[in-house]
Amino acid sequence: MKIYIAGPMTGLPHFNRPAFNQAAINLSFEKHVALNPAILPDGLSEPDYMAIGLTMLQRAEAIYLLSGWQFSAGARAEHALALKLGLEVIEQRVSNHD
Repeated sequence: MKIYIAGPMTGLPHFNRPAFNQAAINLSFEKHVALNPAILPDGLSEPDYMAIGLTMLQRAEAIYLLSGWQFSAGARAEHALALKLGLEVIEQRVSNHD
């Protein structure tokens, strides 16, 4: 299944790329195709990133929401589009290893 990864980036260390990249690795281990917007290069404008991300999302069969996605305007927009497109919605499970 092609799965688009969405989550918070702006204002986070390294634009949260480690979390996106780990999710992509985990999805690929499960034999999915991860559509990872965190692989895009630095230097584009926010509208550029959103336009490319939304195009990636439109090719997906599901959206994978990283922890904290609710606090990201971009991820909320991607979630709304995913719902409109009828994509499967998968939320990252947060586990406590105490």
